[in-house]
Amino acid sequence: MIFDQLKNSKNYYTLGENFTRAFEYLSSTDFNSLEPGKYEIEGENIFAIVQEYDTKPATAGKWEAHKKYADIQFIVFGKEKIGYSNFQKMIVTQDYNNEKDVMYLKGEGNFLTAESGYFALFFPTDIHMPCIALNISTTVRKVVVKVKVEQELLNEKVITEESAVEEFSSIEQSSTNDVSQLEEEQNSTDISEVKPEE
Repeated sequence: MIFDQLKNSKNYYTLGENFTRAFEYLSSTDFNSLEPGKYEIEGENIFAIVQEYDTKPATAGKWEAHKKYADIQFIVFGKEKIGYSNFQKMIVTQDYNNEKDVMYLKGEGNFLTAESGYFALFFPTDIHMPCIALNISTTVRKVVVKVKVEQELLNEKVITEESAVEEFSSIEQSSTNDVSQLEEEQNSTDISEVKPEE
């Protein structure tokens, strides 16, 4: 999960082309003039959903997670609390819906306060609960940009695992060489210290 001001979004271009395109769209669009609805940026790979709603109490909120898309939730105006957590603290209450790319969960998490100019980026591994009121219900306009990341995350996972295996093999080989060298030194020392019988 990433939480920051949109003016700092260039710091996250390293996440990949899709995220770069998404942040550029957020930075260059006047969302006050757009009607609520879905807006394609790059087909189904990147699209935005403009929302306007009244925040709700935490008791009415739901923990959710996705598999295919990351969420960039940008606050145009208003203020809300957004919960965040991880799978270790959750149990699934509604199985994953492939068509809607969402599953619902129950558990514990922490909350941050998001206001105008701020965004929260949730990867598929990040459980979140948006749209929560601070004290009383207020109106919020938000843009959620959906960024398809399933294959990117899969590739990253494979690369990470391969790197870990290579690193382990390197360490293991280095340890083996060190042990062999130590044994040779010990043998050499033992031989040199043996005194002939008188």
